[in-house]
Formats: sequence, C-alpha cells, structure tokens
Amino acid sequence: MKKEYKVSGMTCNGCRTSVENALNEIHGIKAIVNLENEQASLDMHHEVSTHTLQMALLKKGNYILQEIVTNKNGEQELLSPIEIKEEDKHQTEVPNSIKEHAGKYFCPMLCEGDKIYDSNVGCPVCGMNLEQIPPAKTYETVYYCPMLCEGDKTYDEPGSCPVCGMDLIAKTISVEPEDTTYKDMLNKLKIAIAFTIPIFILSMGEMIPSNPISHWISPNISNYLQLLLSIPVLYVTWTFFKRAWVSFKTWNLNMFSLIGLGASAGFIFSLAALFFPSIFPDDFRGEHGIHLYFESVAVILTLVMLGQVMEAKAHSRTNTAIRELLKLSPTEATLVTDNGEERISIEAIVKGNILRVKPGEKIPVDGSIIDGESSIDESMITGEPIPVTKRKDDKVVSGTINGNHSFLMIAEKVGDETLLSQIIEMVNQASRSRAPIQKLADKVAKYFVPTVIIVSIITFFAWRIMGPDPKLVYAFVNALAVLIIACPCALGLATPMSIMVGIGKGAQNGILIKDATSLETANKINVLITDKTGTLTEGKPSIEKIISKVENYNSSDLLYLTASLNNSSEHPLAQPFITKSKEDKIILTDVKMFINQTGKGIQGVVNKKKISLGNIALMKDIGATISNELTQEVTLEQKQGKTVSYIAEGNTVLGYVVLFDRIKESSKKAIKTLMDKGIDVVMITGDNANTAEAVAKQLGIKHFIASALPQDKLQEIKKLQEQGKIVAMAGDGINDAPALAQADIGISMGTGTDVAIESSEITLLKGDLAGIPKAIQLSHSVMKNIKENLFFAFVYNVIGIPIAAGVLFPFFGIVLSPMIAAAAMSFSSVSVIANSLRLKNLKL
Repeated sequence: MKKEYKVSGMTCNGCRTSVENALNEIHGIKAIVNLENEQASLDMHHEVSTHTLQMALLKKGNYILQEIVTNKNGEQELLSPIEIKEEDKHQTEVPNSIKEHAGKYFCPMLCEGDKIYDSNVGCPVCGMNLEQIPPAKTYETVYYCPMLCEGDKTYDEPGSCPVCGMDLIAKTISVEPEDTTYKDMLNKLKIAIAFTIPIFILSMGEMIPSNPISHWISPNISNYLQLLLSIPVLYVTWTFFKRAWVSFKTWNLNMFSLIGLGASAGFIFSLAALFFPSIFPDDFRGEHGIHLYFESVAVILTLVMLGQVMEAKAHSRTNTAIRELLKLSPTEATLVTDNGEERISIEAIVKGNILRVKPGEKIPVDGSIIDGESSIDESMITGEPIPVTKRKDDKVVSGTINGNHSFLMIAEKVGDETLLSQIIEMVNQASRSRAPIQKLADKVAKYFVPTVIIVSIITFFAWRIMGPDPKLVYAFVNALAVLIIACPCALGLATPMSIMVGIGKGAQNGILIKDATSLETANKINVLITDKTGTLTEGKPSIEKIISKVENYNSSDLLYLTASLNNSSEHPLAQPFITKSKEDKIILTDVKMFINQTGKGIQGVVNKKKISLGNIALMKDIGATISNELTQEVTLEQKQGKTVSYIAEGNTVLGYVVLFDRIKESSKKAIKTLMDKGIDVVMITGDNANTAEAVAKQLGIKHFIASALPQDKLQEIKKLQEQGKIVAMAGDGINDAPALAQADIGISMGTGTDVAIESSEITLLKGDLAGIPKAIQLSHSVMKNIKENLFFAFVYNVIGIPIAAGVLFPFFGIVLSPMIAAAAMSFSSVSVIANSLRLKNLKL
C-alpha cells in the first residue's frame, strides 16, 4: 500500500536525508522524501501506524508528520498530527553522549547522530557549520566591597576594601566557556581582506587612467606578487576547500562545491599560466601575456568568508542572550536557620529552605512569602512597570527585585524548576530550532555544479577529438575556461552586496537588522504579535490628570501637596509626581512625619497639613467619606485600566490623581499601516483585561490576550505557526525573550532590555512600531534587488559557458579567451554592485 504524508520541520537537504533514512529504517517501508513539497511517499509492505512513524522521526529531529487523505469530494486534506509529549521531543542541544568531547565539533542538525568531528569542516550531509562542544560550566568565588567603592570591581582573595577598609564579601559566579568561533573567523576575514585588496589593485591597474601601477611594477613582477599575496588568502580559507572535497566525496553538493570548484580551477589555471606559459596557444596571450585569475580567487574566497562570519555572529547571539538572562539570577541568598542567618550560594538552596530577602535584593528562587510584605518589581516577568505588593502566602519569582521591606520566604522551586530557568531554556530551544536557510544555495548547487562539470568534460573531449592542433592544449584550456567563467564571483556578490547595503540603509533609519534571513522573512509576515508596555506604550506611569473635588484647591495645589509628599518616598510611583512638578516648575517643600503604608499609600505633614495619598484601604483607615458620585468617577477610570489614588487632608477627600501608561504617538499610525498591508495585529500583555481592552480600543486592535505569562506568548506564536502563519513578535522586556526567539521574526525596541534585543532579529532604535512598516518595505526592496542580482550573476554564465565551450568556433572561428571570460565576470560583478547600490536611494 502507498500513503502520502506532509513532513514539517525540514529546512535543508540534510533534514531531508535524515527523515528519509529514519523512515527507511522501519521494517517494511520504502520512503522517498521531497524537500520542496515537504512530502514523504511511503510504500508499505504492511500497515504501520502514524504514531510509529512519528516516534521514529522524533529521534532524528522535531519533524511533524501528518497523513494526507482524500475526502468525499475528492480533495486532499491533512489529518491532525498525533499528540507529542514534551519528553519525546528531540533536543538539538549537545547530546549527553558527546559532552565529554569538549573542543570537538558536532552538527547541530545531528545528521549523523552523535558523531563528532575533529575540526569544523562543515557537516558532510547538510553542509552547515559544525558547532563546538563547550567545556562544562565551572564556578569560582570572588570578593567585592559591600559599599561598591570601586563599582563592580571584584577581588580574587578575601580581605578588606582598599578604599573604605570594610571586609570584602564573597560571592560565587559561574564561568561561561568562551565561544571563539566568531572571533577566529573575524580575524581570518581581516587577513583575507588585507591581502585581497592589493591583489585586486595590482590586477585591475590597467583600468586606472594612465595605468600608473605599470610604471612602478612590471606585469611579470605584478603576477608573482599576486601569487604571493593570494597564498595567505588560500591559507585562511582552506576549510572551504575541505568542505568542497567532502561534498564531492559524499556527493552532497552545496555552495562550497561551487566555490571550491571555481576557485580551484582559477588558481590552477593561473599557476600553470604563470610558470608554464608556453603550453598555451597564442590566442590566449594579451599585451602583457596570459591573464591570471588570482584576484578572482581571492575575491571569491573573501566574500564567502564574509558570509561565514555573519553566520557565526548569528549563532553566537543565542549564547549572548542566555548570558544576559543568567545575569538576572543572584548568585547568593540569605538562609535562615535555628542558629541565625548565613549567606549561601544559589546552588546550595533546597526546597523547604527559609530565606530572607532584604530591600533591593533579587529574589533567589521561586517560593511563597511566610512573613512580612513588600512591593516587588516583577517587570522582568510581566513587563508591567508598576511594582506589585506581595503579602503572606503570595508567590514570588526568582530574579524579580524586592522593594524597600525585608521578608521571609520558603523555597518551593529551585534550580532548573524556577521560572527564570525555564525562560532561559525557552530562549535556548527557540533559538536553536531555526536552522540556517540555504534552500536557494542548495537548489542552485544541485543543478548548477553537475551541469558545469558535465559541460567541462564534454568540452574537453570535444576539443580533444575534433579540435585543431595542439588538440590536447585546446581541450585543456577550453575545459578550464568553462570552469573559470562559471566561477561564482557575481553569485558571491549577489546576496552579500544587497544585504550589506540594505542593512546600512536600515541603520540610517533606526532599524538594526542582524542577518539576511530576517530581511527575507520580514517581507512574508502576515501576523504581528505585539507586547503592550514599552512597545505600544511608553512603559512608565505618567500623571494623566489631577481632579479637585473641593473649592479651596485646584489641580496645581494638589500637585504641590502630593509631589512634596512623594519627594520623601522611594516607591516607583513617586517619580511621576516629581517629574510633573518639575515640568510645571512647582517648588516643593519638606515633609514631616512621613509614613509609608505598604499596599495602601503614603502620609505626611505638608505645611502643617496632614496629607494622605493612596487607595480606598488608606481612605478607610483615616475615616474619610467617599461619595457615591466620586466612587463612580474613580470606578470608570479604573475600568479603563488606569491607576487612581485618592488625595485627602485629615479625613476629608480633596480629589484624586489618575496615573496611566501613555500610548506612544507613533503606535496608532503604525498599526493602521500594518493592517492596511493585510497584517493581522494581536496584542498580548501581562496587564489586566480592563487595561488591555482600553489600549486595544484606542489603537483599533481587534484581537488581544490579557494577563499573559511568557509561556502564553510563546504558545500563541507556536499555534499560529502551526497554522502556516509567518509570525513577527514585537516586544521590549525580558518576559518577551522566549517569544522573540520563537517567532519567525523577533522585533525588539531599542529602549528595551538587552535580553530582548539579543533574542530578536530586528531592533528598532527609536523604540516604536513605526519602524516595522519601514522594515517590511526595506525587506521587499532588498529581496527584489537580490533577485535582480542573481539574474545578472547567471545571465553571463548562461551566455558565457557555451561560448567558453567553443560553440561559436565552427561558425566564426571564435574561442573565448580567458581574458574575455574575466571581463565578463568583472562586468557581471560591476552590474551586481551598481544594482545593489541603488538601494541607497530607497526612501523609507
């Protein structure tokens, strides 16, 4: 029996091979997998359940199988995939079985299972960069001054601070192994550029008016100099030739097959022409002898190295994001025992430990408060700027910041169980789940490389049999001419040039784009998930209005009283009052008998008047009477998601102040522009439903989800992706990091956290959504430009290869001189460069 299945999750030919092998290993099955259609055709000797097939695929990767069936109407439809448990999912992290081989390499796609490699020559199956197995994380103890006299400086030994003399405090820090791949490749790129530029100048000197270089250096010496200068370029890019050799040996042809073949042909031809010029016919001699191709080889290899550096930097970004997250976790905690209190490392905490969290400290693990209360800044989890008051039995989360009161908590989740650890893991998995997109390069190599080889072989034998004397020389030279003109110099420029110019254009407009894939994908998005706080809004509370309910006080009078009162407060909500008073140039006065009522508000004596500012609970404490009319006003404001505080003198309510998170001026226009482009905008926020509904209504957003945790945003994106949507996520907080990493395009606000920026592909420096329509327009223009460049890159090959093979010789006696081939290659490169530079004139 034959069955058809859709296979999701394949991104390269290595994936296809892995899926096909996994299915063929099942007894009674013969499988053929098509990467382009994402389909598997199975010829079964006996019935095999979809569950069995799915479990076999999950051992190789997170590939999802769906059976294709024909319904009653004769139309094909997909059956729902089977339910997959979390523990059955394939993890692309370093397998435990190879972790002890620190310093060795493995394929992140695990194309050959747990196989390790001695050097990064690329995966022999999928051609991807191999990843280095890092050494195990280590820990060390350092010492710091509690007064921070010298900032964050630490000391290796215990003792006293050299500035203030206080005893140094010990803390344990994790030492992350440094990934040197990007740095090593960047150094190699610098070397390649340093030697390629003089080669290019020496080779192209004839194009300079009056050709001044020939007056200083003779053509013969110039040729030898080009050879010497090209050797360091070959040395630092030798790994490309290794990858090309592996690709031919395994017949998994890829871009390195093309690069290795063309560069080798050009270099070998140039060596032969330099040291044995007499073997070549006179037709190949110019004014200064036979033209050499050292500059073409150097340029090709340098451009490829540039692409590899960009890829290595993208890989290292995940580790940077995780390191930023790890900084949020404290390294020590205060353990409370029967013998008193002692400082211990986070790793020593076990469930059930009683911990004291002091003012300003980060909460060490997840747990519950058992004594005391405090306001806690949970913005790293919820993204909301207003601290939350926590009392006995309330849950607290690791990494969040305690306010100005001490409390006792019991540890309930430690180590990998904490929410912060789970966020770190989500960022890690979501980032690793995206393999480099090389479908275009694989498709080109699949057909182009064999075609060039076949044409070259046919050319050799055709000239060897039918060509004029000396037949062997003509055969050899024309066969090489085919390989040289097929050398992908313009192809190597086609994408990098457009990408570099496009990224530069984006940077000029406040749009930082981190890789080529994000530029391509941005043009395809049809759903935008956006956070509220800090993305649509400014991310900080502001005073919207102060309403007076008595005749003796106006709004300025109430601002004077409340701002003076808040001048003595350390609560985050005090800042809007101080800021507003400065804007209105109000001079504040000192406050006496200041009291901070946690969870209720503040009180104090201002100009001999006892002023209270707080919520309804504080008003009840002071015996204030609130009319039904005033209650209705306040309730209406609160339903719009705003924070309201009452103002009272003694037990008389003077009025109230309305605080809100202001919507950015650019948000509404940006969202309308996106909707006009057919992009569905969905707001997902950790804020309450009233606030979310009010903001969505003002901005014209039809779909929103309120009270969302980081995993809720992540799951919503996964659900949309399973429906075939191309999803972009815009956010600015730590809580957005997993969703930013999972989305097809992560867009962070430049005003947001480092973790959000590191987890995203696009950063908007101005911190507003207005940059997203610009990024989409830029993506469209760059992708169009790349396609035009590819046309220029291939049209010369399509025309030049047959001419190089000698199709015009029987009719016109024309043999394509390598110098003409070089001119064609140069002209194609000039065409690509000129076309790419047109992007500089793009108006965003």
